[in-house]
Amino acid sequence: MTGRFGRPRGSPPRQPTRLGPEPHARFSLGAHSLAGQVFALQAVIVLVLITAAALALFFQARHDSERNARDRTLAAAEAFAHAPGLPAALLSADPTATLQPLADAARRASGVDFIAVMTRDGVRYTDSRPDLIGQRATGDLSRAAAGHAFTEVFRGQPSDAVRAVAPVRDADGNIVGLVGTGIEITNVSEVVTGQLPLLIGAAAGALLLGTGGAALVSGRLRRQTRGLGAAEMARMNEHHEAVLHAVREGVMIISADHRLLLANDEARRLLDLPADAEGRHVADLGLDARTTSLLMSGRVATDEVHLAGDRLLAVNVRPTEPYRGRPTGSVMTLRDSTELAALSGRVEVARERLQLLYDAGVRIGTTLDVVRTAEELSEVAVPRFADFVTVELLEEVLHGEEPELAAGLYTEMRRAAMSGIRTDQPLQPVGDVIRFEVPTAPMATALDEGRAVLAPDLHAAQGWRAQDEEGTRQALGYGLHSLISVPLQARGVVLGMANFWRAADTPEAFDEEDLSFAEELGARAAVSIDNARRYTREHATAVTLQRSLLPRVLPDQSAVDVAFRYLPAKAGVGGDWFDVIPLAGARVALIVGDVVGHGVHAAATMGRLRTAVHNFSTLDMAPDELLGHLDELIDRIDQNESGAGRDAQDAAAGEPTGLTGATCLYAVYDPVSGHCTMASAGHPGPALVGPDGRVEFLELPVGLPLGVGGMPFEAVELWLPEASRLVLFTDGLLEDRDRDFDTGLALLAETLGRPGRSPEQACTDVLAALLFPSPSDDIALLIADTRRLEADRIAEWEVPSDPAAVSRIRGASSAQLASWGLEDIAFTAELILSELVTNAIRYGSAPIRVRMLRDRSLICEVSDASSTSPHLRYAATTDEGGRGLFLVAQYADRWGTRYTERGKVIWAELPLTAGPEPTLPEPDLDALEDLAW
Repeated sequence: MTGRFGRPRGSPPRQPTRLGPEPHARFSLGAHSLAGQVFALQAVIVLVLITAAALALFFQARHDSERNARDRTLAAAEAFAHAPGLPAALLSADPTATLQPLADAARRASGVDFIAVMTRDGVRYTDSRPDLIGQRATGDLSRAAAGHAFTEVFRGQPSDAVRAVAPVRDADGNIVGLVGTGIEITNVSEVVTGQLPLLIGAAAGALLLGTGGAALVSGRLRRQTRGLGAAEMARMNEHHEAVLHAVREGVMIISADHRLLLANDEARRLLDLPADAEGRHVADLGLDARTTSLLMSGRVATDEVHLAGDRLLAVNVRPTEPYRGRPTGSVMTLRDSTELAALSGRVEVARERLQLLYDAGVRIGTTLDVVRTAEELSEVAVPRFADFVTVELLEEVLHGEEPELAAGLYTEMRRAAMSGIRTDQPLQPVGDVIRFEVPTAPMATALDEGRAVLAPDLHAAQGWRAQDEEGTRQALGYGLHSLISVPLQARGVVLGMANFWRAADTPEAFDEEDLSFAEELGARAAVSIDNARRYTREHATAVTLQRSLLPRVLPDQSAVDVAFRYLPAKAGVGGDWFDVIPLAGARVALIVGDVVGHGVHAAATMGRLRTAVHNFSTLDMAPDELLGHLDELIDRIDQNESGAGRDAQDAAAGEPTGLTGATCLYAVYDPVSGHCTMASAGHPGPALVGPDGRVEFLELPVGLPLGVGGMPFEAVELWLPEASRLVLFTDGLLEDRDRDFDTGLALLAETLGRPGRSPEQACTDVLAALLFPSPSDDIALLIADTRRLEADRIAEWEVPSDPAAVSRIRGASSAQLASWGLEDIAFTAELILSELVTNAIRYGSAPIRVRMLRDRSLICEVSDASSTSPHLRYAATTDEGGRGLFLVAQYADRWGTRYTERGKVIWAELPLTAGPEPTLPEPDLDALEDLAW
């Protein structure tokens, strides 16, 4: 191995070549040599740095001395100012006699030059110089007189000093005097002056060390450069470059960290290296992967063949000789092997085909959409394999259904995708029905035989031409000349057809190797299309089930004005759901929930949850109690349906085994009071839009998801201002792969804050602002504008625990019904109220209240403090009572009981217009007071 200048490493140095008229100049040690110039530059730099460091240390020492003087004087002033007995001494008849000895002792102990005790005006009681006692201290003492201790550099009479002044306070905190301490500037400067010899000595030592180091570096540089000057080294480098770039073999020198140090002109030409290649990592040079791997590995190579563009290169790699035991890199030489061009072409074609198959595996089937998968097949083959590609699929496949026809019986398909190098092609467009009526046409033959068919020359393909004479004539005139038809088959079933066309842009016709490749490409694509077809079928089934289980029309009620939106996910229907349930007392329940997972199982689980919520809501439970019962029901269903054998079977089939993982938000709004009670089982809280347009996301105690386990839920009661808006949603509206939950909340708040929008318009705005192009999760959105029941539609009475009060209630209710224009149902309402009030007086507890609400129906409510609930039964002939509740059930549309924190409410609803009377004997209202339930 040779050294940098061409001689073998370790051999005796040769006699230097004469480069000029002065032979001794090459080894000159004078100032013109590179080593001498470097030594002079280093010496100057060292001198400048040491001088700057010495000055910096001097000024730093002076600064430190002054700061130390400030700290000492301030500490002495503060300590003396807080000395016990000082305020009393200042107020004595002769403060000087008392304080002067104390001040002198403190001055000597603290090491300051003077301690002066002064009045608030600065008149000295004590001083280190007795002649100053009684004189006013000069300078600004107002800060100390105001109660603030301070330090300063004082310049004036009697001397320049670093001075500190501190106030003296009596027991009540009043300032009764001042204490001043100081160190004279001359004493402060003496400290710095004492350090100058050390600084000068250190600077001199550093200068000697720096100059010695520069001499060592320059000596080493002189030995390495052999005393050459800059011009002589540049001339030698020119000789080296001329030899290196003149050879017709590429040379590259790589460092130990795999960076390009040098490349001659031939190497740049063969590898097409950029102009700034030197210094780059070999992985950034754009070389072939094999070549890059070889250079990174550091192994020895001899005449290895590597691809570089359209060239095949013979590559040799040798490591350079280690320097002091460390590797220094490698040298690579390159030769252009043009005699292997033909072989290189065939290798390149094979490599491109393998790469195309790899790309097809990656690009085809990225979605579970049948049409998009067909488009991906057509796109991946153009232009690397064909100039135009068309894909036709059976109608059943496009709709996700299972093809039923056997091979050979297909007569028509629908064109699903088409790609080409140009858009002005003569082929039938996407969406057209393609018929295969001529058995000898390549397409019909491929379908009949179940294999790919090659038509290398379309001018000679009579069957293809007979199928559509006008269309084929246009295709031939356009330049289409070669075709491969491939049936798309999966699991032995034909799904469609792929046709690969070549036009005048690619004059080479398809051959047998192309036929095999097209068949392999079609087989891979068919599997992806079949997967998409089966997913489409499952997705359609899940969507149908989901929509059948969700409310199509919301029930009539007056508490809220509601609009909703539900959108299934593109990737798979989930279990998002919502509901609006009218409750007794003109109240309404708003529900939204989310079942974890996708598919038919999630949709079915959602349906079961919605049914359970409907059933529990008829019992008129509080939201937290309802969620507790729902959680217990899910846990019981999981236990009943999840046995060991069933779990193993469902897990093997890839199906979920339980209902665990559902969230729910349940809210009840009362339009009479304006109160809204809500509870959450792992679901995000709703948004509340106030009448002023301010948007607030309610923070609820979020419990565990349903079915997780056993923890109680907590309800929150809010009072909603009139014309408030509640917005319930699932997390699929806010977050996705490209947006987090908090960002979605901010965008939702901005959208909901727009004024003057109805619930329907608000739903449209929210989806327009937040909807993703392809949502990965279901979206459920429920917007409800709250209403309040007018005061003139509410009537309430307190009822004393006296049976005689029943008649008064009947009279008051009759008058109220007359004022509402409901005389037609007055008798029925009086009958029901009589029964309910009589029962409350006899079996309930005070207080007893009666309330009538005129809504879409007449609602009669009787509340008391008892938790005993009546039950409907058949009374025997001999029973004296028990028929009252039966009459209520016969005359009312609906009736029931709901429990409150302090009792119960028995309610009944009547239509606002009189209907057909029940076939019962007309009761005597006064006699009803004697009946018992």
